[in-house]
Amino acid sequence: MSNPRGIIGRYEEIEVLEHMYASDDPEFLAIYGRRRVGKTYLIREFFKDKGAVFFNVTGSKDGSMREQIEHFTSRMGDTFYGGAKITPEKNWDATFNQLTRIFAQIPKDKKIVMFFDELPWMATKRSRVLQNLDYYWNQYWSDDPRIKLIICGSSASWIINKVLRSRGGLYNRVTRKIFLEPFNLPETKDFLQKIGVKLNNRQTLLLYMVTGGVPYYLKQTHKGLTAMQLIEKLAFSKKAFLLDEFDELFNSLFDDGDVYTQIVKAISQHRYGIGQRKLLETVGKQVVGGLGVRKLKDLEEAGFIMSFKPLYHKKQGIYYRLIDEYVLFYLKWIEPIKGTLQKKALSKGNWEEMQNSPEWNNWLGYSFEAVCYKHLSAIRDTLKISPTATANTWRFVPRKHSDERGAQIDLLFDRRDDAITICEIKYSTKPYVITKEYVDNLKRKMEVFQQQTKTKKQLFIAMVAAMGLKNNYYAEDVCSGVVTLDDLF
Repeated sequence: MSNPRGIIGRYEEIEVLEHMYASDDPEFLAIYGRRRVGKTYLIREFFKDKGAVFFNVTGSKDGSMREQIEHFTSRMGDTFYGGAKITPEKNWDATFNQLTRIFAQIPKDKKIVMFFDELPWMATKRSRVLQNLDYYWNQYWSDDPRIKLIICGSSASWIINKVLRSRGGLYNRVTRKIFLEPFNLPETKDFLQKIGVKLNNRQTLLLYMVTGGVPYYLKQTHKGLTAMQLIEKLAFSKKAFLLDEFDELFNSLFDDGDVYTQIVKAISQHRYGIGQRKLLETVGKQVVGGLGVRKLKDLEEAGFIMSFKPLYHKKQGIYYRLIDEYVLFYLKWIEPIKGTLQKKALSKGNWEEMQNSPEWNNWLGYSFEAVCYKHLSAIRDTLKISPTATANTWRFVPRKHSDERGAQIDLLFDRRDDAITICEIKYSTKPYVITKEYVDNLKRKMEVFQQQTKTKKQLFIAMVAAMGLKNNYYAEDVCSGVVTLDDLF
């Protein structure tokens, strides 16, 4: 749903901004999130009618310090002097000093919002922009209750490591932070409708499985087309928008984007997750020890992967799963034929053949699982499970030559009322049919789970089925609850 400002969703973020703006204290906000997610749009839309002095400057990718300062100074002229030209200073110290002197001329009852967009790009080598930002915040700006400073960056790891986690000058200076994530399913549908693309829930889900709810990707769509037609235009036409986005995405987020790409590709080869030790061994020397763990944390904080410790098997350590829909789609469907697509569009017959393949159906199932992990609160609400229940996954792989049986559980909720709800996730285009054979396999899975975990808790079975379940004896006998696609909206 749209909020009163016309911004789709973003309710929690807008609440943060409202409190920040209303505060009688100086405020320092850090907003970060992946490329194309709408960070700049959110800040500009929120403040455009506030009546504050709004100073917005954007860093220039690969620009020199001189170029960054020239752009910064030009924006000062536009904002404070009606477009008058100001002579740029030679360093950031003098530039921030110039800005501080301007603040002294602004009426005392006028709030001042400074929005430094793509700050990581301003922080060129030996520029000392962070050191000077810290100095002027501490020495001048943090004593001025009118000032609301906002720093922003697509390089989530830079904002986290250089500002939020840094033990240097800016440590503990930030008063508020926002990690802006892609849209969820209902927000995606609302956004599409706002731009005239009217799709039902199932069609919206298909498009979501490719775009991951990233607003800028969704903005490339056109009304009057089905989800499959839109996917063909976005991914499988000549010079399609999503062809080159993958490389740009990781290079914009991380300094050594190639290493992060290697990590993501390694994780993508393991549908049910890969252990931290094995993963770091697979990727190699570039992610040895603590450096590799930090890069994994960067990827998780940017929303590309999720970490988990399998329930009752915590000695096995941390596992990682890839959950970014666009990356999943790219690595499975675009990358293998990217060279062909760059030269000529994929023919319609090829695309139709891909849709009808077993691999496509398998990928839909895998992607739907990733979607469900991002909508856990909706699943909890539908199943009436307390927020205190811990969401997890579980897997048992027997040793080689063992007579033991393995088992995989997509999702479970370990509850505090002496029960565990085990969720089976199924994607299908029609109501899913639970058969006797499926029930037998499910019972065997429960037996393995109880044997290996030694749990005495009550076990309940729930189904997360996109199109619901077909009513029959087995469905009624086995299931304690059903979550459908509509429930995720």
